[in-house]
Amino acid sequence: MRFIMDYSQIDFSPLWISLKTGIVASLVSFVLGILAAWFVVSRRGRTRGIWDGILTMPLVLPPTVAGYILLRIFSTRHSFGNFVDKGLSIHVIHTWLGCIIAATVIAFPLMYRNARAAFEQVDENVIYAAQTLGLSEWTIFFKIRMPMAKPGILSGITLTFTRALGEYGATSMLAGNIAGKTSTISQQIAMVIQSGDFKTAGFWCIVITAISFICLVIINFITGDR
Repeated sequence: MRFIMDYSQIDFSPLWISLKTGIVASLVSFVLGILAAWFVVSRRGRTRGIWDGILTMPLVLPPTVAGYILLRIFSTRHSFGNFVDKGLSIHVIHTWLGCIIAATVIAFPLMYRNARAAFEQVDENVIYAAQTLGLSEWTIFFKIRMPMAKPGILSGITLTFTRALGEYGATSMLAGNIAGKTSTISQQIAMVIQSGDFKTAGFWCIVITAISFICLVIINFITGDR
């Protein structure tokens, strides 16, 4: 049986929603991941392991568990969620903002772990030399640490984008599956499979697989594996 379908009938909004979510979640994770990695690398003793465990936790938790926790946090039935929704007029549940928050929480550890590994590989002798020259910590960070850790950081943000792009569990728990609003590619695949539309599901699988493959190739070029 040939794989034939009318592409003019496909709603491409899941692609745009997924791309927008992945880009914003990656940017947020980039900033938070860099700061978190620098903070943990500068820690000493047992507190370093504790902070690392906390920041890595979303990576090992099932996405549905992370989604449930986020749902409880932002639920209007609880004081914090009610304050955010009613007091600040920031609506999270069943909104695109919910997609961003869920994708960021799930993808953040990838950025953090890659940034931390990159910072730990920086030659400390160079840092010590810069300190003896009287350079401030901020100058050392932006002029020395970041450039030397660039390959690992770029790999981290690429993996973060790919993970955020395909996030399903936490996103479906927090943002739901609203057509044209919060329906990402992963949610669309699950929905059309339930309705027996395997051709559309196959199309979206090909799309997200192609994007993920391109991102992996980019990582290989960044890290010099050519």
